[in-house]
Amino acid sequence: MASFHVRSVSLPTNSHPLTLAVEQQLCQLKSTEQATSSSICKNLSGLKDLYDCVDDFISTQDGKCLDTILDGSIMLLDVCSIIKDVLSQMKQSVQQLQSSIRRRSSEVSEYMISRKKITKVIRKCLSDLKNKKSDETEVSKLTEVEATTLSVFESLLTFISEPKQNKSLISKLIHTKKVSHKSDEEISEVMEVDFAVKAHTKGIEVNNVQKTLRALEMTLQDLEDGLEIVFRCLIKNRVSLLNIN
Repeated sequence: MASFHVRSVSLPTNSHPLTLAVEQQLCQLKSTEQATSSSICKNLSGLKDLYDCVDDFISTQDGKCLDTILDGSIMLLDVCSIIKDVLSQMKQSVQQLQSSIRRRSSEVSEYMISRKKITKVIRKCLSDLKNKKSDETEVSKLTEVEATTLSVFESLLTFISEPKQNKSLISKLIHTKKVSHKSDEEISEVMEVDFAVKAHTKGIEVNNVQKTLRALEMTLQDLEDGLEIVFRCLIKNRVSLLNIN
């Protein structure tokens, strides 16, 4: 899983109160060694708190800085919208697969096709994010907010992307009755379903597939809910920038 890194921030006692509030929120969005659904949801909630502070903070910034951020605000909305669509498509595919298994038809080919299409979108979006991050030169508090937002988005996309082939993990999922065990490599809800479905296509029965699918559906719903709140914050932030300009 990808982790994201936020530039260390000092908190001098003479900082403007609004600057201090933004810095404190940035500090709370610290990098994690391994992204999990709960940590990503927490980071999405952290972004909401961050943008609540940013709404007041932007009134203290000069026009040149705001012009740069205004351009970036459209990009953030576009990326957020793409991720929302990806999560919605994934959840729909999971629900369809659950329905198929309940009917005992176990038609997983449609899920696999949908997964591959979604993976292509995710990989392109991740590539675009990396290019965007490499283009960043000017550093200000607001550009740091933008970079942090992109890093959270990157972490989410990496979490839901199709994992690389890992025979040892597939073997554990096939031969272990419970997939909730701890191993030296954490198995996310997304990975559990991907490996279970791939094993299913080879004629191997995997225990608790429905339970795994339900867990993934709940995870996707939590991520959707968190991302929707962030999306609204980004819209509000852009409106504030336009009003100031």
